[in-house]
Amino acid sequence: MTCAYDRSYLEDAMGNLGDMMDYAANDCGMDKDEFFQLFITSGLADSFGRGEPRLVAGKSGAELAQEVFWKVGLREIPGRRVPGFQLPSETAGFAPMPEFQMEKRPDYWCGWILAYYQWETGQRFEDIHRKISFREIERLYPTLHEAPEQKFVEVLKHRMKEKNQPTRLQVLRKTAGLTQAELSKRSQVSLRSIQMYEQRKKDVNKAQAITLHQLAAAIGCRLEDLLEL
Repeated sequence: MTCAYDRSYLEDAMGNLGDMMDYAANDCGMDKDEFFQLFITSGLADSFGRGEPRLVAGKSGAELAQEVFWKVGLREIPGRRVPGFQLPSETAGFAPMPEFQMEKRPDYWCGWILAYYQWETGQRFEDIHRKISFREIERLYPTLHEAPEQKFVEVLKHRMKEKNQPTRLQVLRKTAGLTQAELSKRSQVSLRSIQMYEQRKKDVNKAQAITLHQLAAAIGCRLEDLLEL
């Protein structure tokens, strides 16, 4: 097994990523997936994932979030008007003071355990986030937050493998000899929706019955054939 960086930094990295996500979600009121995309866009995710000491151990979670904001040019948290606080850098001023919590919240666990998964697998955060959202990770919290870290790794690896498999919609569409655009035209379902169902960014099992009926009729299959197990 080749880990992303030296294990001596792992504990700090897990704590800092956990604190960063908790701070972004609870103190700044941001959506975790939207904030993490900013983390990736800023370039800091790649540096953190390589174990750069300045990021994994040299900053607090709030300071790390502040640097994300600065790197992407965000000077105001959308929808919030809060007293600012001064950080010992140019990344000053508009974000709230981190609130002290005696107990760690699920948002913290999401970042904490993701840092472990990234360290062990050596994957880039961008590649992980493309396949697994924080909403999905948070749904694992009730059953896995007290389990060994390795259990989470096993579960996430299994889910990653599942997501590498084509959806039933994609298989049936290709079997019918249709492109996504042709299926969209035949079914009157938007091309974007078809793309998102096939990429598992939207759950086809939660699609409206009329949408499934239109897709099934266009492909020439049963409605239930489109559903994922």
